Amino acid sequence: MGLLIASLAAGCAPKTPQEAAPPVEEQVTENLVPDDAEALEPEIEAAPEVAPGEDLTQTEQAVLNQRFGLLFDLEQHESDEVELFFTYYNHKARKTMERWLERSQPYLPYVRRVFTKYGLPQDLVLLPFVESGYNVKAYSWAGAGGMWQFMRGTGKLYGLQSDWWIDERRDPYKATDAAARHLRDLYDKFGDWYLALAAYNAGEGKIARALKQANCDDFFELTEKNRKLSRRNRLKQETRHYVPKFIAISKIFQNLDTLGFEPVSWDLEYEITPVKVPGGTDLLALARAGGMSWKDFHELNPAFRRQVSPPHMEATAYLPADKADKMIAYLDEPGSRPYAGYTRYHVRSGDSWWVISRRYGVPINVLKSVNNTRSNTLRPGQYVMVPGHGSSAAAIAAAAPGESSSSSSSAAKTRAIAAKRGNYVVRSGDTLWSIAQSFNTTVSTLRKSNGLRSSRLKVGQKLYIPNSTEAATKQAVKEAGKVKAQLVQYKVRRGDNLYSISRKFGVKVSDLCHWNAISTSTTIYEGQKLKVYVQ
Repeated sequence: MGLLIASLAAGCAPKTPQEAAPPVEEQVTENLVPDDAEALEPEIEAAPEVAPGEDLTQTEQAVLNQRFGLLFDLEQHESDEVELFFTYYNHKARKTMERWLERSQPYLPYVRRVFTKYGLPQDLVLLPFVESGYNVKAYSWAGAGGMWQFMRGTGKLYGLQSDWWIDERRDPYKATDAAARHLRDLYDKFGDWYLALAAYNAGEGKIARALKQANCDDFFELTEKNRKLSRRNRLKQETRHYVPKFIAISKIFQNLDTLGFEPVSWDLEYEITPVKVPGGTDLLALARAGGMSWKDFHELNPAFRRQVSPPHMEATAYLPADKADKMIAYLDEPGSRPYAGYTRYHVRSGDSWWVISRRYGVPINVLKSVNNTRSNTLRPGQYVMVPGHGSSAAAIAAAAPGESSSSSSSAAKTRAIAAKRGNYVVRSGDTLWSIAQSFNTTVSTLRKSNGLRSSRLKVGQKLYIPNSTEAATKQAVKEAGKVKAQLVQYKVRRGDNLYSISRKFGVKVSDLCHWNAISTSTTIYEGQKLKVYVQ
């Protein structure tokens, strides 16, 4: 990751001639690559040499000499480089090839359908093996991302959004459609699939200039004349090896059984339901509505870089087909967008998680959770997402689930009292934030007065809206808190501090210290039990 970010910070040449330098406001050296990005495996960029004792078996030699394979229709071209890569992926990099084959199984059927729709040769479904090993999280040193390794500029040309919130180059479905259109455009330009593949790797401008200087229209003839080209037009080794590597992998894929590989299963495709989610959707809550962990949800939706969908755009989420109904029902609830008002904070010199936590009144563990990081380090110039507009309470609930049953029971009684005094009926589109703003009160007051544990609201639900004056607010909270306080024995977790625990239970730090006969400077430790009185 350090290498990825460092090389991105240094800048890189565009992959296609259409790519211009990004606008000044987009030239951010931080957060171009997600925290969970994976560097390309060395076997992707390898320039192998045949090692002693790596002669092909008779079976392997027969496969290498075959010209056609079932369901594949690109003419095979023999060359020393094809044999080199064929030997490499059958022997030294065999374990890697097996891993790639297994990783490709959920996506191969979809890729084949899309390429069939666009009338492309079927063997082009193997191109992600050459690009990324079918890894949706892969990023190159130059900043190309996703299964199809789009550069940001090229991806944007084909409708893939890539910013601090989302990177649709990692969306295996949208990126596959974009790759099919891109390959079709390259073939329309060059009229030859091997040249189109070379242009996919090096950029169409580079290949066009090289062909013009070499006065030829064939990839293999171009590679033979490569040394005679000017330095500007000369093809790099990566591009010269690109087509032979593709052909070698095609031969292996066409003959998996013969070569001793496990056959690929074509019935392991993810059963998903694509849905549009509005800007600012709480993705973590969406996942939980379907009984999913964030890890499992993100496995299906690697394009999302935060646990909140981009506030500025409608995005696509892929839901498990068997859980989609519950999750779609959650999206219909007004409370599904408590994070629409998140703040994108620009880290300055001297900032730390603690400083930002104090400045915005958001616990450190919540800040780290919504930014998908465990790192304690912040660097000047990077950006972090800070809950705002009353969403921090919902974020705390999401980051620290599992409150005591006594607390839940007390909250239920508080809600019952508030419902009897309810003077406002929730309407479609309402959120706690919008209601608080309309009545000049706070989200915290509304939650305490109504015994709410989350920011979810239902149309027709009754809420008690206290007066906006300080005295009236205190009285409302007092009346809602007539239920006898319950004692909770809270077990301190890693990362907890007195401030975060007080926020978690909605109590004052001073009260927390009083109940436990400690001071604000007392160090608490993991596993320690603290008394907390909650309503």
